[in-house]
Amino acid sequence: MLVADSARARPRRGLVAGPDFEFFLRRYFTPAEVAQHNRPEDLWVSYLGSVYDLTRLAQEYKGRGTLWARAYLGAGGPGSWVASTDGGCSFAGDLLLKPIIEVAGQDISHWFDPKTRDIRKHVDPLTGTLRYRTPWGRFLHVPPQLPRSDWANDFGKPWWQGSRYHVGRLAAKTRTIRIVNTLTSQEHTLEVGALESMWEIVHRYLPYNAHAASYTWKYEGKNLNMDYTLEENGIRDEEEEFDYLNMDGALYTPAILLYFNDDLTEL
Repeated sequence: MLVADSARARPRRGLVAGPDFEFFLRRYFTPAEVAQHNRPEDLWVSYLGSVYDLTRLAQEYKGRGTLWARAYLGAGGPGSWVASTDGGCSFAGDLLLKPIIEVAGQDISHWFDPKTRDIRKHVDPLTGTLRYRTPWGRFLHVPPQLPRSDWANDFGKPWWQGSRYHVGRLAAKTRTIRIVNTLTSQEHTLEVGALESMWEIVHRYLPYNAHAASYTWKYEGKNLNMDYTLEENGIRDEEEEFDYLNMDGALYTPAILLYFNDDLTEL
C-alpha cells in the first residue's frame, strides 16, 4: 500500500515531486465516507478503528438460501429488509447476510470485544456453552446454536479475521479545511482526517482539480511540507478552544492557498 511515508523517495513529475496518484491509496477514511458505501453492491463497514470493504463477501454469498430485497416502502420502514420469494428482486442473498447488509456504511465496533478483536461471546442459556453473542441475528461464519448437517465450515478464517477485506483506517478525528485556488478563485471545503498527510489531502482534492499536485500549497504565506499533517504544518486544531469559549467552531475554517506552478503535470 502506498502511503505518505513510502512516498518520501519519490520520482519527479515535471517541476513537482510527489507520489504516483494513479496507484496511491489513502490510509484514512472519515465516517461520512464509510456511510456512502451502504448498499449490497457497495458494502463497507468499520470496526475497532479500521475500515473494511465487504462487497466481495456479499457477492460471494449472493443467492444462497432465502431471497432478500430492500423494501423502501413497507411494514419494515424505509431501508428495511424483508423476505421475498420473487426471483426478480433487486438483490438476492443468503439469510445470514441480512445482519451485515443492515449495518452497511456503519460502525459495528459494538459487535466486538476490543481485547480479543473477536465477536463478543456469552454463555448460551440453552447449551451452557460459550458462543458468539449475536442479538441482531446470526450472520455469516457464525456457527449455529446446535449442530447442523447443512452448515458449511470450509470457509477458512471468518470474514472479520485477517486483512483480506481491509481498506484503511477510520479517522477518529476529522477536521474541516478550505482550499482556495488563487489562479481561478475557486474555493472548496473538505472534511479530512486529522492524521492525514498533505499528500493524502491532495488526493482528496483531485476530483475538484486534477492538477492539484502542480500547485504550491501555502498557509499564512508559508509553504506546506506535504509529508506532514495539518497540525505538523502549524495549522492548529482549535476545536477545544472554541468549545471552552462556548463558540461555534464552524465560524472559522482555516484556508489553504494554492499557487499554480505552470508545469502542467499530468496525474
